[in-house]
Amino acid sequence: MRFVQSAWLNSLSFKILLAFVVGVVLSIVLIASILVTVLTVRSDLLFVADLVGRAEELAGALQFDGSGTPVGFDARESSADWMYDSLRQEVAYRVLDASGNAVMSSVGGDAFWAGAARQAGRGYFKFEHNGESIHGATVPVEHAGQKWFLQFAASARLADLMHRHFALPFMVAGIGVFSLVLLVVFGACAFLALRCTLKPLRSVAASAAAIAPRSIHARLQVAGVPSEVVPLVESFNRVLERLEHGFRIQQEFLATAAHELKTPLALIRAQIELGETGAGRDSLLMDVEHMARQVQQLLHLAEASEAQNYSFAEVDVQEVVGEGVAYLERMAQAAGVHLSAHFNGQDSHESQQLHWTADRGAFFTVLKNLMENAIQHAPRGTKVTVEVGAEAMAVRDWGPGADPEQIMKMFTRFWRGPHRRDHGAGLGLAICREIAQAHGWKLSAQRAEPGMRFLLARSDAQEEIAVTRTTKQGR
Repeated sequence: MRFVQSAWLNSLSFKILLAFVVGVVLSIVLIASILVTVLTVRSDLLFVADLVGRAEELAGALQFDGSGTPVGFDARESSADWMYDSLRQEVAYRVLDASGNAVMSSVGGDAFWAGAARQAGRGYFKFEHNGESIHGATVPVEHAGQKWFLQFAASARLADLMHRHFALPFMVAGIGVFSLVLLVVFGACAFLALRCTLKPLRSVAASAAAIAPRSIHARLQVAGVPSEVVPLVESFNRVLERLEHGFRIQQEFLATAAHELKTPLALIRAQIELGETGAGRDSLLMDVEHMARQVQQLLHLAEASEAQNYSFAEVDVQEVVGEGVAYLERMAQAAGVHLSAHFNGQDSHESQQLHWTADRGAFFTVLKNLMENAIQHAPRGTKVTVEVGAEAMAVRDWGPGADPEQIMKMFTRFWRGPHRRDHGAGLGLAICREIAQAHGWKLSAQRAEPGMRFLLARSDAQEEIAVTRTTKQGR
């Protein structure tokens, strides 16, 4: 749970979305605070602005007769005459000529305007009517060379009613809707933008995760990566270049050392064989043989670790297995072990041809090493079987087996089992694992009760089938 929370808190997408939400919320709070302050504290300013605006609308809607005298308003404004009739104590209008005489007014206008000054000129004014404060605005109108003045006024209590009980709730609701739309729409846009922006990073991460010792030559692509992240990707590519260089140097050194050691070992062996016989001669020859074997296996390990050393083609499995059995038949006879091969649960001479896509030499090396390892651990009088199917191959012996801790170490370089007869270098199974990985196969070791089974599977789906079939053959 802590890891999940930490991952969320360290997520770039989460931080940007959180910053967006906080910014939107703060902006909305600031706007709402300003509007509420204006509506509650400085509502008179809005009231005056509304009065002037309404007066200008009425001035623009004035209708004149043939002599140029105002006679009413257009149809849109005339439809609002009911308001002046119903609210004659709260709102009214009138039109004055240049002398300040009223030529047109709303219903009950004379009583409403009794306390108002007959002033001419644009501006804002106040007066008292029935003990109530009235606010008004004057707008000049010119028509046919004559000048008129339209005055519009409303009571302060009407303004308070409209602003506090109608405008403020409406504005709060509007801010709420606007906030919701802003959060949803812009939040979705921000999420999609982040998703599209970070998609190349996910691809880069997947490419980086897929890099292995066999694909260390690969490089991360910077196409589509945000420019802020490009330096990081380029730095990682430079690190890969240095790692590849070091890996190549190591592999070249290993291969060179193996090649360089083969020649002097061969010369030493020849000198010993041509020398006089003695008690130490056989011991020296055995030591030379052991060293030569180690050098040869080091060379094989270096070759198996390089992907360019493989040449893949369709391989006749029965033919390769037959060669492996024939190659190790003498070793099996010397160890008193019976070596046999079965294809699809049948003997080799009855089986149909099976073909795998593989490097033929590497495939033969895997099979030879697995069978040789089984022969070295099989007691005299027992057998070693090779079971080959369409998707898997198993090599089994009837030896003492191994405990789980030993099974975990079997593919470790230079590790040797306690029941082995020869003095090998402990690299055979490591070479097999390298070759299997290069082919995309899975090599595993399992207890067979008794003995051990090494399973080489081309796919996980067939592993259980192969194991079941081999178990039945063993029983």
